[in-house]
Amino acid sequence: MEVKKGYKQTEFGIIPNDWDAISVQELMDSNAIVGHLDGNHGALYPRSNEFVEFGVPYITANELTGYKVNFRTCKYLSEERARRFRKGVAKNGDVLFAHNATVGPTALLSTELDYVILSTTATYFRCNPEKIKNTFLLYALQSQHFVTQYQAVMAQSTRNQVPITTQRKLFFILPSALAEQEAIAEALSDADALVEALEQLLAKKRQVKQGVMQELLTGKRRLPGFEKRHGSKKTDVGIVPEDWDSVSLGSLCTMKSGDGITSAGIDQFSPYPCYGGNGLRGFTSRFTHDGNYALIGRVGALCGNVLGVRGQFFASEHAIVVTPLPKTDVGWLTFKLGEMHLNQYAEASAQPVLTVTKLLKLKVACPSTKEEQTAIAKILSDMDAEIAALEGKLSKARQVKAGMMSVLLTGKIRLVES
Repeated sequence: MEVKKGYKQTEFGIIPNDWDAISVQELMDSNAIVGHLDGNHGALYPRSNEFVEFGVPYITANELTGYKVNFRTCKYLSEERARRFRKGVAKNGDVLFAHNATVGPTALLSTELDYVILSTTATYFRCNPEKIKNTFLLYALQSQHFVTQYQAVMAQSTRNQVPITTQRKLFFILPSALAEQEAIAEALSDADALVEALEQLLAKKRQVKQGVMQELLTGKRRLPGFEKRHGSKKTDVGIVPEDWDSVSLGSLCTMKSGDGITSAGIDQFSPYPCYGGNGLRGFTSRFTHDGNYALIGRVGALCGNVLGVRGQFFASEHAIVVTPLPKTDVGWLTFKLGEMHLNQYAEASAQPVLTVTKLLKLKVACPSTKEEQTAIAKILSDMDAEIAALEGKLSKARQVKAGMMSVLLTGKIRLVES
């Protein structure tokens, strides 16, 4: 393959002429990495009774999330106990790498403390800022060529770990210019900031929807036009508006298990979706239902899972098809079933199983009019649509970030001219 001008061929692919494929050990030898140790404490490994409520954070691989250290979930050691450690003593600005049990997550340590202690599951990389930017190294540890190297090592062993001696044999693809390292890190950091902002917004929207759903489906909050007029009353499903009722599911709908189908009858090319106990199984050449329904997972890991389905589809025997009676809004019923945690009613067996007979006897708080049911479903459906749109934006932002890493960390696209 012809290599274009300004680039060179290496065992890790084509990279710019002024970039290097260089091992961790070589970076240490050149004083670019001035510290590289894990928390292999040997006899000094802390016992469970040595952890305290406050003190020096003790960081494990589980605390490395989203390129940051989650100090809310870590344990603590007293200052006196922490001072005894000689390895795994990480400081502000160190890049942390999860190398044992959980392998791959990275974080940039940001702390006002003099140091933190790493467990046996984490390694720190301490950079010489005059030779390598820690923010660049943070992303280099996540680059595809670096991940591929340590995954190949793990594939040759039954242990899910990348020992520190092995880490030092792995290679980074590194721009020689600090300005280029910094530009790449800033671009990827901006992409991360967008992803994080969307994640936080999505979490907030989901939390708000959960609260609204709880209020609307119990009558604690009434929509305009359906305001509470006559007080409330106590029922076997709790306190409800006086104009609501406690009714059985059997008075709102019918339920029936789907039809049998083998894996041979399911593919990815037929026109009709096929649903089972765990949701969409694939597609098939015929349909069993046409219209708006709720499906309940009858058996399996997602027993009790509720899904609203419309159009033509095939329901397998592992799904319960819920058909609303004329006085019942299918959207409201789907939301109501979803918040009932139906898996708690599963029969005890080798695997959880729901029975139609038991489900139809369950009582629920129900608006007295279908119009109010429909209005509640409309509000919650609109919130679901907003959440789905945000999920789409988040998925795209993650894809864009992955694409940026692919081209920026290999030099295919340059942010700083050589």
